Amino acid sequence: MANPLENRSLPELVTGLVSDISGLFRKEIDLAKTEASEKMSHALVGVEAFAAGLVLAICAVGVLLAALVKGLTAFLVSRGMTEPNADALSSVVVGIIVALIAWGLVSRGLAALKGETLKLERTSASLQRDVQVVKDRT
Repeated sequence: MANPLENRSLPELVTGLVSDISGLFRKEIDLAKTEASEKMSHALVGVEAFAAGLVLAICAVGVLLAALVKGLTAFLVSRGMTEPNADALSSVVVGIIVALIAWGLVSRGLAALKGETLKLERTSASLQRDVQVVKDRT
């Protein structure tokens, strides 16, 4: 039995090829949209963590520098340190602790936003396969 593709004329074959390619690219665009949406959802998690880190850092500066500095100053004064020295040392210690906490949260948020997590691997691989299929058919 003869292959039905052998009996088709050249214009029919070209029309079929164009139809197949356009359908393939429509599917690739749909895949790219879906994958980009997934990647953006992942990136938004990173933005949320980053924003939460910034908000907590600001809150920490306001609350901790007021309350902890006073508490540590009182403790150091009760241990025999002069009040001006105790106040300065307390400010430095509390400032370093707050900065380390803020740095950790901001680093976590930025790590989620790295370029590697936003690549469209599946779409890229699928497009490469499609190009190879088109080359093989032509």
